[in-house]
Amino acid sequence: MTFKKILIILFLIAPLTPAQKFEYVSSIGNFEEASSFYISPSGFVYVTDIETDEVIALDTLGNVIRNIGGYGWSPSAFDSPVDIYADALKIFVVDKNNHRIQRFDKNLNFIFAIFTRNNDNEEERFGYPLSAVMSNQGDVFILDSENSRIIKFDIFGNFIQNFGGYDYGNYALENPNQLAVSMLNNIYVVDKNKILIFDQYGNSLGRAEGTEKFEGIRILFNWLTVNTTEKIFIANLKLPELNLSKVILEGYEDSIGIVSSLVFNDKLYVLTKKNILIFNRTH
Repeated sequence: MTFKKILIILFLIAPLTPAQKFEYVSSIGNFEEASSFYISPSGFVYVTDIETDEVIALDTLGNVIRNIGGYGWSPSAFDSPVDIYADALKIFVVDKNNHRIQRFDKNLNFIFAIFTRNNDNEEERFGYPLSAVMSNQGDVFILDSENSRIIKFDIFGNFIQNFGGYDYGNYALENPNQLAVSMLNNIYVVDKNKILIFDQYGNSLGRAEGTEKFEGIRILFNWLTVNTTEKIFIANLKLPELNLSKVILEGYEDSIGIVSSLVFNDKLYVLTKKNILIFNRTH
């Protein structure tokens, strides 16, 4: 049986795999309308807010240590920051309506922006980006919603290639939401009820289909999380097979309204529009 077939079958039977239980501990943050978040390896939390057009940085206790932004086109200003990615030294913010990706250092000092919408070369043009990540080799992958494809740049913003467009057959993106990158530099994309997987060169590796529309996907170290507005699934990418387990949240009775989610240091962080809920894994 091929890898692709295994991937599809395992995802479709995911509800039959043992559920993972997490118990509510606390919440941090106070946002107007959070749109995405990420946690750096050192534990700093970065959140984008599309109501205030800001990026907020919080420490491990949830204290706000810096916020930047406000509506505009100048560096460090935003018009609908819809996604964010962080590693130990770099922050990438997806500035959707400005058609650009802004790069910052870990302290949210502006470095440069990637903007290609007016370029002559249509292969490198992107508009209304929805997501951006960086591989551990320094390549930046941008989800181009205007052309339903992924565009790859080097760490300095130089164009390399695009993939996932209309000529990709069963792997052509239709209405993608967000992408994530694994430690093996594979690119995972949620597109309606599907997860599509590509290698770092744009070759298709596998696809999985569920029954509900996915809103977000995150990979931090070896933990993958995908979520709808009401459900979360997680998988350990260190395992040889992609086994998605449904998450059961205990100790929190209110309706959550999930924006995004990720696993960090054996805790589950769930972003809502107003705050971040923290859950401990129960064994």
